[in-house]
Amino acid sequence: MKEQTELLKTLKPHWVVAIAFGSAIGWGAFVLPADWIREAGPLGVILGVLIGSLLVMIIAISYGFMVEKFPVSGGEFVFTYLGFGRINAYICGWFVTLSYVTSVALNASAIIVLFKFLYPSIVEIGYMYSIAGWDIYFSQIVLATIALIVFGYANIKGITLTGRMQFIFSTVLFLGAIGIGIGMTLHPDTTFANLKPAFNTDIGGWSSILVIVATAPFLYSGFNNIAQASEEFNFSAKKAFKLMILALACGGIVYSVMVYATAMGAPWQPLVESKPIWGTGDVVTSLFGNVGLMLLTAALCMGIFTGINGFLVSSSRMLLAMGRARILPAAFTKIHPKYKTPHIGIITAVIVCFITPWFGRQALLWIVDMTATGVAIAYLYTCASAYRFFAWGENPLRKFFSLLGTAISLVFLGLLFIPGSPAFLAAPSLIALGAWILVGVLFYLINGKRYNQIPKETLDYYILGDDIMKVRKEQEQVQNSQVVDLNKQMQN
Repeated sequence: MKEQTELLKTLKPHWVVAIAFGSAIGWGAFVLPADWIREAGPLGVILGVLIGSLLVMIIAISYGFMVEKFPVSGGEFVFTYLGFGRINAYICGWFVTLSYVTSVALNASAIIVLFKFLYPSIVEIGYMYSIAGWDIYFSQIVLATIALIVFGYANIKGITLTGRMQFIFSTVLFLGAIGIGIGMTLHPDTTFANLKPAFNTDIGGWSSILVIVATAPFLYSGFNNIAQASEEFNFSAKKAFKLMILALACGGIVYSVMVYATAMGAPWQPLVESKPIWGTGDVVTSLFGNVGLMLLTAALCMGIFTGINGFLVSSSRMLLAMGRARILPAAFTKIHPKYKTPHIGIITAVIVCFITPWFGRQALLWIVDMTATGVAIAYLYTCASAYRFFAWGENPLRKFFSLLGTAISLVFLGLLFIPGSPAFLAAPSLIALGAWILVGVLFYLINGKRYNQIPKETLDYYILGDDIMKVRKEQEQVQNSQVVDLNKQMQN
């Protein structure tokens, strides 16, 4: 067996929190509040994102346990392989890869929205065509491409640089959001009456909340980037769960504050009916002028940067893990000789994202729902895998929470796929999902034979590496000795 490629262990705890928190927030907290309020009303959105945060925290219990036991790149792909075998691991990995790469693309496209609001002339050079009501200009494609190249290069330069950048970006993002929320509360022209009606009156309170809860897998998907980065921790993997909870709590606060600030600044119904390019930007500018807009823009830029940065980390580590398993070409296992990063995976993710600006932002938003599906599937596999690792007599509390996390993941999927659900996937999203599944089936038909012919012990080594394999053998020896001792006691 060839020696497994390994990554440098240089990530500090606060960098890891920043990767998770910054990825979970991204651009959405600053660009989408008006769209969410249109669907659910201010209180419906706030309750939805907070309930979603608590539900995902339950799922994070299973992630924390699995990362503690198996701190290697690949996250959900590795967990599913250990719990349900290689075919299910491929299914999970395929969907998770989709969610990570499209998240990079969505954050890159948010730069276009920002410039469309601030400097429309820059992103309206060289009209090409329209898709779903969104005009495509050559300058938009150039802008998104440059952003992807810059962050791709930064990621190749090393995880230390990436971690430091992410921490700085996340700090500015969090403080900017809190500052905007405080400013809206203290401004003499704002009133709590603007928050009424609290829910979307067309669908009612519960449906309003459920619409937002159903998007929780997408809203908080960045927290599981901790699992992808676990191989590079320079600290004990036992801390992973606490870091996930901290990232999710901060994420729920920022989402809630930005929805509150958007609705607080002006009566929300006239605002959303006007279909603004950037509703939050309009509200902040009307009350605080250029100073407020500068603060909001700084926070939004940090959200975009953390989203691109964090999901490039996760995309490349997932591709590395699947390359190690030989379901992807061996080129993905190559580590940069100088920077010790999975540069082939980073370059591949960036190249795939080059395609997305050509389809327009509306088409990308269809993929958001599909991305939520992929993340919910990842949650389901991870929690179910954790459930299989426990016996009720050994650790009943963890066994219970892994079972509860499995049930919550099924609810997330049900909200997206059960007809009549307030969050039922739109037709374009279902079509896109079907296309991705067909591509995955085709890819498996091409590579599956080689993947399935690898002996289990060899594949274990490829995926887990030598250190974890030794730990597993030691655990198995301890368990076997305990069984022998128990049998002797029963015989006596």
